[in-house]
Amino acid sequence: MSIDAYIAMGSNLGNRHANIQGGLDAISLLASTKIVRCSTIIETDPIGPGKQECYLNGVVHIETDFEPRVLLDALLQIEAGFGRERAKEVRWGSRTLDLDVLVYGDLVIDEPGLEIPHPRLHTRSFVLVPLAEIAPDLMLPGYKKTPQALLEAFESLD
Repeated sequence: MSIDAYIAMGSNLGNRHANIQGGLDAISLLASTKIVRCSTIIETDPIGPGKQECYLNGVVHIETDFEPRVLLDALLQIEAGFGRERAKEVRWGSRTLDLDVLVYGDLVIDEPGLEIPHPRLHTRSFVLVPLAEIAPDLMLPGYKKTPQALLEAFESLD
């Protein structure tokens, strides 16, 4: 049975457009997985240590038969294929490709290495803007709010 999942995509090293498109292409090739919709890709300021280039960010809605951990492992393999070495990088540093599971059906998971919904989803406009674009009325598990409501709350803090 297919589950709706939402994946955040980001890149700020190398050919950012090619990295995002390559990540999408690789996701589309995963067995038992179908891309339903992709947000507009937006350019955002970096957060994290040191001087970094701007990011390209977006969100993709997929339907998948993969279990959450299997999906995460597949995404980590895709990242590695784009040269990302998580074990060697600075946390929140620059990266060729970043793929994070934001939402997986209505599950709330808190396990070592796997937190769904993404634990910082509500604090990141670079995730909320594209997520609200493609799923404004999605009730986010654990938050009991929609991406649009979280985005409005986030923007009211500015």
